[in-house]
Amino acid sequence: MIRYTLRCEQDHAFESWFQNSSAYDSQVRRKLVTCPVCNSTKVEKAIMAPRIVGKKGRESAAPAPGPAVPVEAPATESTPLLMAQERELRAKLKELRDHIVKNADNVGERFPNEARKMHYGDIEHRPIYGEASPDEARSLIEEGVEVSPLPVLPNDRN
Repeated sequence: MIRYTLRCEQDHAFESWFQNSSAYDSQVRRKLVTCPVCNSTKVEKAIMAPRIVGKKGRESAAPAPGPAVPVEAPATESTPLLMAQERELRAKLKELRDHIVKNADNVGERFPNEARKMHYGDIEHRPIYGEASPDEARSLIEEGVEVSPLPVLPNDRN
């Protein structure tokens, strides 16, 4: 996989991953690569500085390629990390999370037990949310209990 910093004809900068450089060329030729800000299909690679990992750094480096850093920062209102589509998605996830918190009971650490009781008909169904370890959540799913994680956004972690 390779990540390119791209720039559209309106000078919006953004990043995208491709299987290889020929996949990028093919997708651009077929007008499949579009700017997330203005939807322009006239995009090109921006100047990038490669991330070089020395022999010592390879042992501790993550297996995924590192970030490509643009040589000149784009003068746009949105950064590559917070493009318009990402902001919209985050807003929708926050809206979903706020709706659940407002309309469901927080049962905290009792969540796995409460979810099981409802699933097996021991107590009346009602909207709940709470805490479960990954193993507890996996166990609930294996039992057929319908559960989903609440989306956690960067601002929620503070």
